Amino acid sequence: MARHLYKLTAYKDEYEVARLHLRPGARDAVRDAVGDYAGYRVLLHPPVLRALGLKRKISLGPFQQPALGLLKAMRRLRGTPLDLFGHARVRRIERELIVEYRRIMEAELDGLTPERYERALKLASLPDVIRGYEDVKLANVEQFHQQARAILSPDTRPVALTTKPAG
Repeated sequence: MARHLYKLTAYKDEYEVARLHLRPGARDAVRDAVGDYAGYRVLLHPPVLRALGLKRKISLGPFQQPALGLLKAMRRLRGTPLDLFGHARVRRIERELIVEYRRIMEAELDGLTPERYERALKLASLPDVIRGYEDVKLANVEQFHQQARAILSPDTRPVALTTKPAG
């Protein structure tokens, strides 16, 4: 359960992408992989820009390192009302999933018996189906919900699942 809860909490948002690209040695690793002749650009497609109609990713080159530094510093705003990227549908759903998964697992663990052990394992591993970015991720969230309902359906103690993602 801890591994899957970590997976839900450690999603890669714009702040994390900036942090990863600013790690010591990240540029050297790219240069070592592709050589000195290749340019290095970070491509981002923040959901907020997609919502405004921007269909292409924005490109940040070496002279825009301060923009990545600013993004990295802004990670402290994650989950607050000032989080510019947190208002996007996919980010809201990512945060809701953490709460939902904990609620499901707490209810399951409260009634854990040797007979329900296998079921608890199935529920605990459900976040494994959630992969990808944006629309792919949202489709996988629906798969998470369907599988959770299927696993929980014989139970007489229903656990409230999000039936329709916020949006």
